[in-house]
Amino acid sequence: MANSVHKDRQGPDWPLGFIAVAASGTPVNLMTNVDSGKVNAPESATSTTSDEYTVRAQQMIFQGMHPSAGKMINNTGMAYVLRAPAAGGTGNLTDTGTIVALVPPGATVIIASAALDRNVYNPYRYFIDADVSTEGVQATLLIQ
Repeated sequence: MANSVHKDRQGPDWPLGFIAVAASGTPVNLMTNVDSGKVNAPESATSTTSDEYTVRAQQMIFQGMHPSAGKMINNTGMAYVLRAPAAGGTGNLTDTGTIVALVPPGATVIIASAALDRNVYNPYRYFIDADVSTEGVQATLLIQ
C-alpha cells in the first residue's frame, strides 16, 4: 500500500498517514512521515530549510488501524499517544506519565481544543507507541 505524503500545513485537513511503530516500546514521532528530521519542530533552530512558524492543530485524530493486504484493518493491540518524557522517564508505553490517549483496536480518538482557541496542539510534541510491533495509528490533523 503506497502512502501519499501530504505537506499541507495550511489544512484545513492534513492526513499524516499510517504512523507505524517498528518495535513495541520504541515510540515514533507523530510527524515522522512528513518531517522525519523535525526541521520545522519548534525546538529546532531556524534554518534556510525550516518554516518560520511551526504547525498548530486544532484537532488530532487517531484511528487504531493498520494496513494489511491493501486495506486498513483493526489493530490487534492498543496504540498510545504520548508526549515526550520528562527527566528520568522512559517515554514509551510503560511510562504512564507520558500517555495522553489510549487508542483501542479499531477505535477513533480525537484530541481537540475549542474552535478558534489559542490553545492548539503542536504535533511535534506527540509520539505513537503500540503493544504490537508494526501496528500504530492512522493520523490526521485539523489545522486552525
